[in-house]
Amino acid sequence: MRQYVESDKITLKKVVCNQCGRELKLEKGIVQEGVFSGKARWGYFSGKDGESHSFDLCEACFDRLARGFAVPVTIEEEMELL
Repeated sequence: MRQYVESDKITLKKVVCNQCGRELKLEKGIVQEGVFSGKARWGYFSGKDGESHSFDLCEACFDRLARGFAVPVTIEEEMELL
């Protein structure tokens, strides 16, 4: 869950893991640890037509979730980190 500074709606004020509720470390509006951000825009043929859902997971909660997948996540080595 992301909260932004009200004056600009762009600068992050707080990021909280939707799974465990832990507040992630921020410095000058930049997340200083691993975070997975998910967003789904639901359309026709779903029970959530017209809804948009978003969430953030800390790295530990992402790891727990991914370990439960029947098909493992695809892991590729990145040469440049953003």
